[in-house]
Amino acid sequence: MDASSADTCCAHAAPTSPVSDETEEFDDGLTPTRWVEPGVLYLVATPIGNLADMSPRAVAVLKGVQVIACEDTRHARKLLDHFGVRQRVVALHEHNEASRVATVAGWLSEGQSVALISDAGTPAISDPGSLLVRRLVDLGHRVSPIPGACAAIAALSASGLDSTHFWFEGFLPAKTQSRAARLQALAAQPATLIFYEAPHRIRAMLEAAQTHLGEARRAVVGRELTKRFETLVSGDLEYLAAAVQSGQIPERGEFVVLVEGAEPQETSAEASGVAVEQLLTVLLAEKAPASMIARVLTKLTAMKRNEAYAIVQARLGGVSEG
Repeated sequence: MDASSADTCCAHAAPTSPVSDETEEFDDGLTPTRWVEPGVLYLVATPIGNLADMSPRAVAVLKGVQVIACEDTRHARKLLDHFGVRQRVVALHEHNEASRVATVAGWLSEGQSVALISDAGTPAISDPGSLLVRRLVDLGHRVSPIPGACAAIAALSASGLDSTHFWFEGFLPAKTQSRAARLQALAAQPATLIFYEAPHRIRAMLEAAQTHLGEARRAVVGRELTKRFETLVSGDLEYLAAAVQSGQIPERGEFVVLVEGAEPQETSAEASGVAVEQLLTVLLAEKAPASMIARVLTKLTAMKRNEAYAIVQARLGGVSEG
């Protein structure tokens, strides 16, 4: 999301809770005052399907703040009631996020602590909160993450795809042409691609992915992660698209789609290596000047002039013309 910039920056200092040298001591009797400091926005991750995944510290923070901002107050209240959280709840969603920035900043300036939660998972990750966080950081306020569930990372960890490098795309555009354009832009990305998708669009998304990324690309479709009917289905995009069409993968629940990255592209020099070597051999045998050889290489290959000239000079042993 776009956000205004400011000259102010802030250091994200760690909480001043009692700690060991390396990690926070475990405390099964967590108290809100131990974990909540005044004037801090806490980004509290919530379960993506299994309430048992809610951490004790997350509950303690929610009980300790003065205000909890959430996407949907009715949805949030069910979660909060389950854990006995009675704090004030206000709505903060994509339609009012920008207008809420000043209000939240005011609360923090007054010394109140605020928690932000999304309907499920980690706030500001494909959910409201990114703009709020950017603006508050620009204003010098502290923002502290309370980590927990994230569907993208959970799916990646169990996918069997490369997790060293990954590209989190989130939701693709709903319109056919815009979705196709975005997939085409990602087609050469070598990192594992991670998408979120709604059940009513999963079929169209996989069909578009097989068209624009390649039907043979290895991929994984995760559905209803951490819930009773969780499924992770692996195969190439052609197989997965067919599995949805046939009903093998039901079009129900929330989806995470992971696609292996593209094969690394050769550099211009590698792609034209044989042609360059042949041209160099012929032109050097004709005793053509280095500058002329560089010009020819530039015109007949994808190399830039400086790159071509450096190659010629290297073959000449660094001897200048004349």
